[in-house]
Amino acid sequence: MKVAVCSDHRGYHAKELIKSYLKAAGHEVHDFGCDSANSCDYPDFSLRGATSVASGDDERGIFFCGTGIGMSMTANKVKGIRAALCHDELTAEMSRRHNNANVLCLPADLLGEALMRRVVDVWLQTDYEGGRHDRRIQKITDYESNGQCCG
Repeated sequence: MKVAVCSDHRGYHAKELIKSYLKAAGHEVHDFGCDSANSCDYPDFSLRGATSVASGDDERGIFFCGTGIGMSMTANKVKGIRAALCHDELTAEMSRRHNNANVLCLPADLLGEALMRRVVDVWLQTDYEGGRHDRRIQKITDYESNGQCCG
């Protein structure tokens, strides 16, 4: 799978760990920065990574910052992105199964390496369920396209 990764300075070390983990598992990884633990602005990297996922250049994205909040808020501004901030295997699974999340945001300051690996595994392996969830995803897509709220 083609996976975009990115982080800010607080997520840099977690990104590097997971990037290596993904490559070892055979995934093609595209790193959109940052390139060090020096202070930087998360939108610069989140927007680049999210744009790659939205365009189809990457199939999914995994983004890191201290809490995961900034990355998820920014990524969700890109049309076609459904970024989910996940803290455990259950939230990762449900973000894929019910919401068809295409970007996983992880809080580097809050999760240890072993838990991050488990969350990533579950998120990458879980399929979208579809069915009744399709109309909900469609409402999000429709709003992105025309700005009209659903009934």
